[in-house]
Amino acid sequence: MKKYEKKETFDEKTLELVSSKYADIIKALGEDVTRNGLEKTPQRVAKAMHFMTQGYQMDALEILRGALFDENHNQMVIVKDIELYSLCEHHMLPFFGRAHIAYIPNGKIVGLSKLARVVDVYARRLQVQERLTIQVRDAIQEALNPLGVAVVIEAKHLCMMMRGVSKQNSVTTTSAFTGEFEKQSTRNEFINLISAKLS
Repeated sequence: MKKYEKKETFDEKTLELVSSKYADIIKALGEDVTRNGLEKTPQRVAKAMHFMTQGYQMDALEILRGALFDENHNQMVIVKDIELYSLCEHHMLPFFGRAHIAYIPNGKIVGLSKLARVVDVYARRLQVQERLTIQVRDAIQEALNPLGVAVVIEAKHLCMMMRGVSKQNSVTTTSAFTGEFEKQSTRNEFINLISAKLS
């Protein structure tokens, strides 16, 4: 039986630099970075940070424009409950939740998975939820030129749950709209659809 091998590609110079900095942090916190449990932790954290910030190496517009199709559909298209994981740029602690995206085509539609990929492009960076919401909206608006875009993100922030005010049940909701979604009736239809549990 062939043994499983995990293959990841990293820039070795960057990995070494980030690893050494994390080793210094662990020492500064009073731990022994040479003990068994921590010996490889700086390298593991460096690799994890590389993965969690890979959005800096991705282009949302390129992803969207690579899957555009001509289609005479002018009704609302919604992809909801897109899982997202990001890092708060203020404390570098995770925030996580769901994104709901809608657009009204204007002669072009996009592969549905690309909307989820755009969320990852911007979520896999040091972020604030407010900016993340706007970046997703603006990328879709620029690439598709639709009649309107709506983005709502609901997330829990570990910087609020684990430290400071320690409010474990708080959820932050942000929204951003363009075009037809700036009309109350269209916006209400979108909100009702993402709130509904369809079986």
